[in-house]
Amino acid sequence: MTTAPSAGPATTPVSTSLRAKLAGVTRRRAERDAAEDAADRSILSGHDRRRRGVRASMSGVHVFLFVGLVIAGLGPLLWLAKAAVTPTQDTLSQPFALWPNGIDWANLEQAWNDVHIDQYFLNTLYVAAGSWFFQLLVATTAGYALSVLRPRYAPILNGLVLATLFIPAVVLLVPLYLTILHVPVIDVSLLNSYWAVWLPAAANAFNILLVKRFFDSLPREVFEAARTDGAGPFRVFWSIVLPMSKPILGVVSVFAVIAAWKDFLWPLLVLPDPAVQPLSVRLPAVQSQTELDVFLAALAISTIIPVVLFLIFQRLFLRGAGLGGAVKG
Repeated sequence: MTTAPSAGPATTPVSTSLRAKLAGVTRRRAERDAAEDAADRSILSGHDRRRRGVRASMSGVHVFLFVGLVIAGLGPLLWLAKAAVTPTQDTLSQPFALWPNGIDWANLEQAWNDVHIDQYFLNTLYVAAGSWFFQLLVATTAGYALSVLRPRYAPILNGLVLATLFIPAVVLLVPLYLTILHVPVIDVSLLNSYWAVWLPAAANAFNILLVKRFFDSLPREVFEAARTDGAGPFRVFWSIVLPMSKPILGVVSVFAVIAAWKDFLWPLLVLPDPAVQPLSVRLPAVQSQTELDVFLAALAISTIIPVVLFLIFQRLFLRGAGLGGAVKG
């Protein structure tokens, strides 16, 4: 009796699954190798970087660049801080010496009291705080309307806002000054009023587009879920959008405060009364009537707020959009 030859071992589901896993591992390994090869495609490959001579040279270049950037960035601030408590004769004769004849702390007190830096410092805080509030208010609400609400005419508004960036600021000085001099409809003058600085600063097209671009990257699923739960536009804006937008709010805040702190021409035009002028306007005016050491002390005091703001908000510039796990699953 003749038996039929066996057809060989049948393919089992276990072997099929094993081959699929092996194929997946091989594919992932190939993708990882390709990514590493792409990362090595630079001036120096990974093998070259591991060489002792190349590694020492690269370390030297990095140290040189770091020291150069520190000197260029912090050097003027450190010299100003030193000169603020240095007598005038020492600053003129030995500008880079560290207090050859001692420290003169009286410069700071004299700048604060005699030059009335305290009053001008307070005026600058008013100008910066109001400009920050109104710029943030207009930028977030306008960005929310253009990005999240998205009315039918949103592309037209977006184009108009973008078009204002191509108009030089100097061209707008005369019409804007005439508008502040006689505000339409209400027919009042805003001269010597901080509103004359706050309101024009609020209409900042760059901030609006910056915030809108950030709002465009927010997950739409969160907005749809909030609307499904019955949240209105204001509730979505206040409870959903703003808490998710802390990075861009920090960036716009720093831009707004720094711009208001250093602005000179517009406050000079609309705030002619010295009693309400900020530091950026008053310091050049009192320079010719003040000793050099006291004037440098006043300049050092005026740089405190920008430096503190940078130290507070520097992480917001470096980190990405911290959505904080708004979308899960």
